[in-house]
Amino acid sequence: MAMEYTEEQLNNFDKATLVQLFLAQQSQLRDIDQRLQLLLEQVAVLNHNRFGRSSEKLQTENQTSFLEVDGNIIYFNESEAVESLAEYEENETTKPRGRKVKGKRATDIQGLPVIPVGHRMTEEELICEFRRMGLNIDRADMAHWTILCAERYLSVFYDYLHERIYDYHVLQADETPVLVSKENRTEGSKHYMWVYRTGKMYLDKQIVLYEYQPSRNASHPRAFLKDFKGVCVTDGYQAYHTIEKEREDLRIAGCWRHARRRFDEAVKALPKDRRKSSLAYLALKQIQAIYREENKLASMTIEERLKHRQLTVKPLVDAYFTWIKQNLLSVTPKSKTAKGLTYSLNQEKYLKTFLEDGEVPMDNNSAEQAIRPFCVGKKNWVMIDTIAGAEASAIIYSIAETAKSNNLKPYNYFEYLLTEIPKHMEDHDVSFCEDLLPWSDKLPAECRK
Repeated sequence: MAMEYTEEQLNNFDKATLVQLFLAQQSQLRDIDQRLQLLLEQVAVLNHNRFGRSSEKLQTENQTSFLEVDGNIIYFNESEAVESLAEYEENETTKPRGRKVKGKRATDIQGLPVIPVGHRMTEEELICEFRRMGLNIDRADMAHWTILCAERYLSVFYDYLHERIYDYHVLQADETPVLVSKENRTEGSKHYMWVYRTGKMYLDKQIVLYEYQPSRNASHPRAFLKDFKGVCVTDGYQAYHTIEKEREDLRIAGCWRHARRRFDEAVKALPKDRRKSSLAYLALKQIQAIYREENKLASMTIEERLKHRQLTVKPLVDAYFTWIKQNLLSVTPKSKTAKGLTYSLNQEKYLKTFLEDGEVPMDNNSAEQAIRPFCVGKKNWVMIDTIAGAEASAIIYSIAETAKSNNLKPYNYFEYLLTEIPKHMEDHDVSFCEDLLPWSDKLPAECRK
């Protein structure tokens, strides 16, 4: 608590005491200013999350920037960097929106002829459409049938896909919370839907698997990946790092999209006239330059990509981390920029993994895209009632997304699976599933787009 002094007391203080008081006041004002800046930043981020665009596209001018690292000049051509990121990010225009004019739509269509077109159904059609051949089917019954169908038949194929996913060298993983309403758990605890998918290099034989679990505990990916030997690309969640330390045949690669996201938030929280002079903006430009060079290697073989990464991408990555270490102490602690710098520094080992393996992607974008249909769906149905429903959803989503990733028609593919799998329920092995794989030449033509 600050001390208050009268004018008479201040007049009686000697010079040394006044200097100490002044320095103490400076320190307090500096602390207040930092707290105020953090508060303003938090308000700006909250306002952007609520009202702003979701794009993370960085607007840059046609300019070349550079850094000096250990006597070497590293150049970043930002106009090329932004252009090369087009496949990753939605283009965000800077053109100001015009003000809406009230009544403009009515004025535009005034005078157009109105032609009523009626669509009527007969009583028989209404019965057929809404009573399912004369029978009322309760939604709970339909849900129960779906769960039984997933448990009895589709789970057989799901388990086979789980075994097949171990044959791949690179996997990607992500997770999202889901509400399971009829579980007696403490308020605030979350259930999770995890997703594991093959790396984006396997364009012709993709596998996408969802897995429901009642928590975000490390035991879940530990069990799912128990027989996988290779590289798993994830965000910075510590559970994956814990598993990597337990095994010698599993490596974790980090996600550069997550690294840049914190700087994007920091830039958007700043006033527009201060954005391009900020450290967060410069961090974004450097990450974009890394993406630019990486994107040039997309059509190369795995071996060629690894070689060129060492020649063109690695110097930019090394320069980025050197720059971070030089600037970490110059930013306000706990600010968005500080969190971005700290995140990258803590994830340095994992963010550099892709430099050592030509098959590992720079980011976890494919896994995020794979889990997006579930995230969009839960905004509509909000919750799942039971664990059985959550597990059935995981199986069904897995087969649907695997079908889509392999250019199949999901409805036709499900119809074919549910025709073929019941024929083999008495078999002692599941080798018949090989002919049901999305890339099998034995699939009927109507399953393919």
